[in-house]
Amino acid sequence: MTSGSPVSVVIGHTIALRDVDAVARRGAAVSLAREARDELRRTRDHLERALAGGAIIYGVNTGFGALSDAKIAPDELGILQQNLLRSHAAGVGPAFAGDVVRALLLLRAHTLALGASGVSPEVPEFLLQMLARDVLPVVPCQGSVGASGDLAPLAHLALVAIGEGTSWSEGQIVPGAEALARAGLTPLRLGPKEGLSLINGTQVTTAVGALALCDAAELLAAADIISSLSLDALLGTVTATDPRIHAGKPHVGQRESAAIARALLADSPLGASHRDCGEVQDAYALRCMPQVHGAARDAFAYVAGAVQVELNSFTDNPLVLAHEGGGFDVLSGGNFHAGTVALPLDHMTAALTTLATISERRTDRLMNPATSRGLPAFLAERPGVESGLMMAHVTASALASECKALSFPASVDTIPTSAGKEDHVSMGPIAARKLRSVVDNLARVLAIEAIAAARGLDLRQHRTSAPLQRVHAAIRAHVPAWTGDRSPGGDTEALAAAIVRGELRLAARVASPLDRG
Repeated sequence: MTSGSPVSVVIGHTIALRDVDAVARRGAAVSLAREARDELRRTRDHLERALAGGAIIYGVNTGFGALSDAKIAPDELGILQQNLLRSHAAGVGPAFAGDVVRALLLLRAHTLALGASGVSPEVPEFLLQMLARDVLPVVPCQGSVGASGDLAPLAHLALVAIGEGTSWSEGQIVPGAEALARAGLTPLRLGPKEGLSLINGTQVTTAVGALALCDAAELLAAADIISSLSLDALLGTVTATDPRIHAGKPHVGQRESAAIARALLADSPLGASHRDCGEVQDAYALRCMPQVHGAARDAFAYVAGAVQVELNSFTDNPLVLAHEGGGFDVLSGGNFHAGTVALPLDHMTAALTTLATISERRTDRLMNPATSRGLPAFLAERPGVESGLMMAHVTASALASECKALSFPASVDTIPTSAGKEDHVSMGPIAARKLRSVVDNLARVLAIEAIAAARGLDLRQHRTSAPLQRVHAAIRAHVPAWTGDRSPGGDTEALAAAIVRGELRLAARVASPLDRG
């Protein structure tokens, strides 16, 4: 995602999707708000007074999950927190990429800084020091069911903070203690509840989901831009973008997509060249672009809103919360349950899959002489001797089909864990990882359509509109003009990455869906 990254992000109040992207991918600095530090000290003092007064508090002086009935002696509270991190670091599978781990450090520090977890200020500050000094724990991506929080992956993150586990440091995977030492950090010493607070929350689901949404915003814009390029290359009509049509079905996203296509295609010499051809209706993949793309835009607005709320939520348990009398209560609840974001993320996955399937259909029309309105088969220079973009389209078909398989919602599944104590779980991390995969697939599907549409325009006698000529030039910056058969795989990967960086959107001068008011 291309955007003006903030110089710094302050945690302890409200952060946004763009802030997560700026910190995780663009090196934005992070600091803890002074007033947040004061609030952390107040809630920590209350928790310590409650313990000194003999209160029995879940996860502080009891066991965890199904072992919550076990009472822990005061001299074993520190051991309890260390053992919690060790036992819960049960993750497996490939490790998360560095941008996700940076997002995890940011979001875990931020949710603690909101002041309801009862940790000392030193805990979120230590996570920020790890972030600033590029101490990135190795965090396996599998092992969380999304309640009671993203326990397993967050335990791997937290282990490094206490000098255990493994971490990236100076391009190497080393023991956590060594990574901290190289960075000039002394391992964090945990007090009561602080180990639990480091792992109890939805930050894996939210971090993966937030970064995927930042990229999805670019793909939504690119879908409108690339489809407009395809419409012109296929000699389609702009009639279906008429604002009077969309005023009669005034979904916000539909009207946005129609307006973008209408503006991009205005004054196209190619469009004017066939205005009186007698064809009045295009196939659905062209005529219904505003309806399909618009629905995905509206889905994005809903999902981004849900994730924005989650970014700034208390997700720990128990919570140290103020009451009207001026004091605090320690309350147990279920804010660690990621259903609040799992269901929206699944919705986004399905929405993006529809963009992949309609994009593949437009690419198919560009390949087929029966539907391409005069273009050669597979856009080859010499069809038969050359295969042109035949297999690039097959790749788009494979990716679109994979997106369909990934669209079964993870959030409808649940399996009881912890001896039935945690009897309904969200599967939020699985929903987020599926969305990440669909985002990656869609970027490549759109890149293939863009390559085909640009090739189609090259074969027409007339030029397209000025905005789309700029888009065409942006494509050509990564994909040379077709002069005969060559492997299209590298072109596809290069252009997909450029699309996610926002290069086509910037060339078209189209706003990001993240900017929707």
